[in-house]
Amino acid sequence: MAAPENTTLQANLIAQSIDFTNQFNGSIKKLREILGITRLTPMSVGNQIKIYKSTVTKADGTVGEGEVIPLSKVEKKLAETLTLEYKKYRKTVTAEAIQASGFTAAVSDTDNKLLKEIQKDIKSDLFGFVTGTAGVTTATGTSFQSAVGKTLGQLAVKWEDDDIQSVLFVNPLDFYDYLGGQQLTIQTVFGMQYLQGFMGFDTVIISAMIPQGKMFATAVNNLNLAYANVNGNLSTAFNFTADETGLVGITHNPVNDSLVYQSVIMDGMKLFPERLDGIIATTIQPTASK
Repeated sequence: MAAPENTTLQANLIAQSIDFTNQFNGSIKKLREILGITRLTPMSVGNQIKIYKSTVTKADGTVGEGEVIPLSKVEKKLAETLTLEYKKYRKTVTAEAIQASGFTAAVSDTDNKLLKEIQKDIKSDLFGFVTGTAGVTTATGTSFQSAVGKTLGQLAVKWEDDDIQSVLFVNPLDFYDYLGGQQLTIQTVFGMQYLQGFMGFDTVIISAMIPQGKMFATAVNNLNLAYANVNGNLSTAFNFTADETGLVGITHNPVNDSLVYQSVIMDGMKLFPERLDGIIATTIQPTASK
């Protein structure tokens, strides 16, 4: 016997979950592509991620004939330790909202709004490291263009022995003030604007999360993504829908005592740099007029 018209079937619930998972993983994949992140590392919740900085103690290279050459020292020091953990999100849609807008529209629209908030959390983690001052390499330029030059110079020094691609992070007010009326093709991903092959950088990320008057750059192979897989027993226990990567899990269910429809989402991801000193933090500091 066919179900009555407008009945919400199990297939509708699964479709909502699959659609959300595809959107989430598609946006993460695009973010990884523009940032050049090739390492996607599955880990268990509770595992630690260690971030390092390098220090060099260089001895005087002027040595007399026959004298013992003093040692220079290069140390890789632990700068920060992260613990991988799950982040959990929940939201509901009321029966009245579903009746007014229809099931698919009511659930999908609110899922998409929650997705944007989750993206903000992921970006906040990334920019928190990029814009941190402890352990990074600093530089100063008197203008936007000068700061770009100083940043490229420091980047070349820090990654002299590596064949790298580079990524620059800038504030939109600084960027568009420099750009003026120049026309460029700028694209959007993960709520951020970006362009490729500009001013000597492979990728330029434009975001208000970067403080005005600052810019940051690093090698793309300095950026990593670790995640806790939501597949397996966890997915079975909570009926999560996830793709084969297990980056995110989502489940939908009705809550009858309050007549709402609930979405529960969980992910465990950390975007982080491997070397803090491999990040160049440059200040745009115009020369005071006389």
